Amino acid sequence: MSESYLLRGAKPLGGEPADVLVRDGAVAAIGPKVPAKGAEVVDADGLVLLPGLVDLHTHLREPGREDAETVESGTVAATLGGYTAVCAMPNTDPATDTAGVVEQVYRLGQEAGRCDVQPIGAVTVGRAGTQLAELGAMADSAAQVRMFSDDGDCVSDAVLMRRALEYVKAFDGVIAQHAQEPRLTEGAQMNEGALSGVLGLRGWPAVAEEAIIARDVLLAAHVGSRVHICHVSTAGSVEILRWAKSRGYPVTAEVTPHHLLLTEDLVASYDPIYKVNPPLRSEDDVAALRAALADGTIDAVATDHAPHPVEDKECEWLAAAMGMTGLETALPVVQQAMVDTGLLDWAGVADRMSVWPARIGRLAGHGHAPEVGAPANLTLYDPSTPWTVDPADTASRSRNTPYAGRTLPGRVVATFLRGRATVLSGKPQ
Repeated sequence: MSESYLLRGAKPLGGEPADVLVRDGAVAAIGPKVPAKGAEVVDADGLVLLPGLVDLHTHLREPGREDAETVESGTVAATLGGYTAVCAMPNTDPATDTAGVVEQVYRLGQEAGRCDVQPIGAVTVGRAGTQLAELGAMADSAAQVRMFSDDGDCVSDAVLMRRALEYVKAFDGVIAQHAQEPRLTEGAQMNEGALSGVLGLRGWPAVAEEAIIARDVLLAAHVGSRVHICHVSTAGSVEILRWAKSRGYPVTAEVTPHHLLLTEDLVASYDPIYKVNPPLRSEDDVAALRAALADGTIDAVATDHAPHPVEDKECEWLAAAMGMTGLETALPVVQQAMVDTGLLDWAGVADRMSVWPARIGRLAGHGHAPEVGAPANLTLYDPSTPWTVDPADTASRSRNTPYAGRTLPGRVVATFLRGRATVLSGKPQ
């Protein structure tokens, strides 16, 4: 017998309240005073109903670093953040660079059953940047991989990048680039600027990101293939993307929640929790990123959820790993940065955190507005009940959240995957 729920008084995309009936894995009815007909009633008064969130950029660490995260623990965290699908990055050990490894990750996601896990394949063998990986075999595997990335490292060789773009064009694939010119960032520790000089930390220049983006949008246009830019972080990158899109180039881009909210000033504490790749940037960069997300120059929000064990973060700055967790906090951070500032409404949030990510990642069944007949991949969100982040209460195996002790403005109440509740009353099911 299939599960059925009546979401009483929910606000689809933040609009007028309505009752929403979920049955047989789909939205069965929307309207005033919909009869429950045996469904479990969920009090959704004042809650925003969004399509299930989709994350283009999640590090699940399995295989190889299960001490930091597993597919099971990572997908619990994802559901608590309102996600119904996540794309698993390939910087695992071994790298996700063969059909066998992508199928392993894909099946682990199916076994966990909490949200859809779509593996991203590596562009090069071992993510070493010298030889193309088995792109076609991964595309033909059970996982049907369509997105490829060497995330954590840049595909810095222009010839190799061109060949990758040409190869994936045959099956409508996309190369997701970690835009970081390696020779310009050797030993870099934080955003390059006046503060890096004061703190005595080697600077990470904005041009290291911008030069790769400029090169790759030109390559994508030349080949006629799709490129996606990961974790955009500078105002200059925004201008390059805006120019490329104005010319119709096949480029999409994402921004992380932490780059929409946090600035380089936090690095003055020398707390490695704020060490991330790309680094936290200036207030001017943050303003440019917010404006670009609002006007569609940046298409999507992606968490870059990067869990690390305690010993890799609770150490001196130079030795610390780069990365922050983000799945459970993404939606309230976006609310604080974009909704509460008037830059996006809830329909815009749905567009940037579900519709466009599903479209970019080719995730059928996700990214559909809550309407009759649509798959019941849904998130109920309470935007008006603040909560203080306690790392000990998070589902991730890792505790490296930059929001520890911060009060965020709202929280996910329920998540539904094809009509089945994975979260109810803020608790995993």
